[in-house]
Amino acid sequence: MISTSDWRAWQDWKRAEPGYLFLLAGGGALAWAAMGSFALLVFIPALCSVILIYSLGPQEVHRWTFFFQMSWQTLCHLGLHYTEYYLQEPPSMRLCITLSSLMLLTQRVTSLSLDICEGKVEAASGGIRNRSSLFEHLYKALPYFSYLLFFPALLGGPLCSFQRFQARVQGSSSLCPRHSFWALTWRGLQILGLECLKVVMRGVVSAGAGLADCQQLQCICVMWSTAGLFKLTYYSHWLLDDSLLCAAGFGSEFGQSPGEEGYIPDADIWTLETTHRISLFTRKWNQSTARWLRRLIFQHGRAWPLLQTFAFSAWWHGLHPGQVFGFLCWAVMVEADYLIHTFANLFIRSWPMQLVYRTVTWAHTQLIIAYVMLAVEVRSLSSLWLLCNSYNSVFPMVYCILLFLLAKRKYKFN
Repeated sequence: MISTSDWRAWQDWKRAEPGYLFLLAGGGALAWAAMGSFALLVFIPALCSVILIYSLGPQEVHRWTFFFQMSWQTLCHLGLHYTEYYLQEPPSMRLCITLSSLMLLTQRVTSLSLDICEGKVEAASGGIRNRSSLFEHLYKALPYFSYLLFFPALLGGPLCSFQRFQARVQGSSSLCPRHSFWALTWRGLQILGLECLKVVMRGVVSAGAGLADCQQLQCICVMWSTAGLFKLTYYSHWLLDDSLLCAAGFGSEFGQSPGEEGYIPDADIWTLETTHRISLFTRKWNQSTARWLRRLIFQHGRAWPLLQTFAFSAWWHGLHPGQVFGFLCWAVMVEADYLIHTFANLFIRSWPMQLVYRTVTWAHTQLIIAYVMLAVEVRSLSSLWLLCNSYNSVFPMVYCILLFLLAKRKYKFN
C-alpha cells in the first residue's frame, strides 16, 4: 500500500517534474555545446553542492558549500593563470566560458545556501540518511539540480533567487504572458542601439593611439573611449541576458510572491551614466551581483566590510593582478566618495555652486570608473604599469588625497 505522504509526494513530483527536467536537460545540453568536456568543471561542483545541501543541517550548509564552491572555482582560475602567465598561451574560449558559468554557479549555490541558513527555503537536511520514499528523495533533490543548472541563467543573466525559480516552475501556466512581448521588443531595440554605438566606439578606439603610444593628456581620451567600449559591451550583454530570463518567465514582469526576493536587472544605464557619486554607481553596476556581494560579505563583515567585499570580489573574479589592483582602488574610491559628499552637503548651499559641484564630480566619477575598469580588464602587468604611469592616475590620486584630509578632519571633529 502507498501511504498518504507517498501519494502526495508523487502528485507533487508529477506536477513539477516536466518543468524541472526541461530546464535541467536544457542546461546540460547548452553546457556541453558551449563548453565541451570543460562542462564537467560545472557539473561536478553542482552535484557536490546538492549533496552538501541535502546532507547538512541549516546552520552548517552555507559554511561548507561556500568553502567547497570557492575552493573549486579558485583551482579552476589557477589553471587559467597557469596557461596565461606560465605557459604564455592564450586560453581556450571554451575554458573562459566555463569559468564565467562557474562564477554564476557560485552565486546560485551561495544564494541558495544563505536562503536555507536564514530559513527562507525549507532545508532538506538528512535527506540521504532518512527513510523517506524514493519519490520524496527525487522531489527534494530535483529542484536544486534544476536551479543550479537551468539554461536561461547558465551563461549569464541577473541572479534569480531559488524562491522565484521554484515559484515560476511550479506555476508554469503563468510563464511568458502576452504583454511581455512589448517589453522584449523594447529590450531588443535597446540592444540594437547599443550594438550600433559599439561599432562607432570601436572605430574610435581602433583609430586612436593605445596606452603605450599616447602622450600626456591624450591618454585620458584613450582611457575614456576604451572604457566606453567596455561599458557598451556590458550593457548589451546584460540586456540580452535579462531578455532571455524574461522570455523564460523569470523576469521582473511576472510579479513577486510574498516573502520572495525581488528581481533586479543588472543594467540601469541612465543612473550609471548620469550619477555624480561613485558609491551609487557601485550599487547600480551589475545590480544583482552587487546585491549578492552585499548579502554574502558586506552584511557579515565585522571590520572593514567595504574592503572585505571588494577583496572578495577580486577573489571571485579570479585574482588577476589588474583585478586585485582595480577592486582595491575601487574600494578606496567609494570610501572617499562617502566623505567628500558628506562634507560637500554641509558647505555647498547655493544652487549655482551645487550645479558646478555636480558637473565636476560627475566628470571625475566617470573618469575614475574608466580608470578602474581598464585596470580590471587588462590582463598583463605591463599594461597595468602603463595605466598607472599615465596622466590618468591623477584622478584616483585626487580622491586619495581628499580621503586622507577629510578623514583626518572628521577624526578631529569627532
